[in-house]
Amino acid sequence: MTSNIAEQVGLLKRGTVELFREDELARRLTIAAKEGRQLRVKLGMDPTAPDIHLGHTVVLRKLRQFQDLGHKAVLIIGDYTARIGDPTGQNTTRPMLSADQIKTNAQTYFAQAGKILDTTEAKLEIRYNSEWLAEMTPMEIVHLAGKKTVAQMLQRDSFKKRLQADVDVYMHEFLYPLMQGYDSVMIKSDVELGGTDQTFNNLIGRDIQRGYDQEPQIVVIMPILVGLDGIEKMSKSKGYYIGVTDEPADMFGKVMSISDEMMENYFTLLTDLPADKIAELTDPARTHPKEAKVALGKMIVAQFHDAQAAVAAVDHFDKVFAQKQLPDDIPDVVISGASISAAKLLLHCKLVETGGEAKRMVKQGAVKINDKKIADPNTEVTPTDGMVVQVGKRKFVKLRVK
Repeated sequence: MTSNIAEQVGLLKRGTVELFREDELARRLTIAAKEGRQLRVKLGMDPTAPDIHLGHTVVLRKLRQFQDLGHKAVLIIGDYTARIGDPTGQNTTRPMLSADQIKTNAQTYFAQAGKILDTTEAKLEIRYNSEWLAEMTPMEIVHLAGKKTVAQMLQRDSFKKRLQADVDVYMHEFLYPLMQGYDSVMIKSDVELGGTDQTFNNLIGRDIQRGYDQEPQIVVIMPILVGLDGIEKMSKSKGYYIGVTDEPADMFGKVMSISDEMMENYFTLLTDLPADKIAELTDPARTHPKEAKVALGKMIVAQFHDAQAAVAAVDHFDKVFAQKQLPDDIPDVVISGASISAAKLLLHCKLVETGGEAKRMVKQGAVKINDKKIADPNTEVTPTDGMVVQVGKRKFVKLRVK
C-alpha cells in the first residue's frame, strides 16, 4: 500500500468528475492506514442487462484502484432494486424485471466484472440487496422514507422533466434512491462509486447514512464514456459500444474507428498510462494519430484477452483494412440455394441480432455481398457457394450451399 496519502488521493482522483469530498477521502485513508483496516468501497450494479461494455469498466477500473491500494470492493447486485427500476435519465417508468431475468443477468455480470476486479475473498465482497430490503417491515420502509422530503426528491432532473412534460412519476420510483442509500447503511460503506448519471443516488446515500447515525460515505463520480459515434454515451442498444466479450479483432477494429479527438478520453479512462505519456500519444506533433490509436487498441485487447491476441488483431486489421484483403478466418455458414431477402440473409448468418438491425445496417450502407453494396433490405439474393457476406468493416461470413 502506498505510504504517501497525497499520492493515493492523486491516483484516486484521476479521471474523476467530482469527489465528495477530497479532504474526507484523505482523512479516511489516513485513519485506515493507521488502524490497519480496509475501506469498504461500494459499487451498486442493477442487473438490468446481461452484458458489460467499456463504458461500464470506467467505474470498475476505479474500484480496482481502491483494491490495489489494499481496500475491499463491495459489489452490490441490486436484485431487489432492479424490480423497482432506476428512474435515472428516464422520461418514462422503467419496466420491472422478473426474478429469473435478474438472476441470469447477475451471473453474467460476475464473469465479466472478473476481467477487471481482484476477485479474491480478501478484496471482493458480493452482496445482493434483497438480503435486507426484502426483509424490511412496512414501518421500517416508512422510517426510511422519512429521511428525505418530497421537495428534495423532486430535485432529480428526470423527475422534474417528467412533471414539466405532464408525465406521471410514481411513488415507488421515489423508493429507488432511498433503498440504494439504505444499501450503504447496511454494508457500512466508506466510499461509493458511480457515473455522472448516479450522482443524485450516491449523494442520497450520504444523507441516509447520516439519518442512521453513520459517517457519510465519500462519493466518487466518474465520467460517462462516449460511444463510438463520439456524441452519445456508450450504449449497446444504440450500437455505439465495445463489449468486454467482443472478439479481439472486432474489439481492435472498433477502437480504430474512434475519432482522434476521443483518444485522450479513452486513454485516461481505459488505461493506466501516466498523464505525460497520454499527452505525448495524443499530440499529433509527437505521435501520429494512427500509431497512437494502434497502441490504444492493443492495450484494450490485451486487457480483456492477452498480448498475443492483441498482436493478431493488429495483423488482421492491417490485412483487411490497410491492404484491403479478406481475412483468412472467415467463418462458413451453411444455407440452401433458395432465394432470400438481404435482411433475412443477415439474420440467418447471425451477423445481426434482429430484423430491425438488419434493415438499419442495409440502409446505412454497411452491407456488402461479394464486395457489392446492398441498398435495399428487400433485395433478393440467390446464395452461391463461396459468396462472402459482410456487415460493417469487421463482420464477414462465407456461404456454403448445401
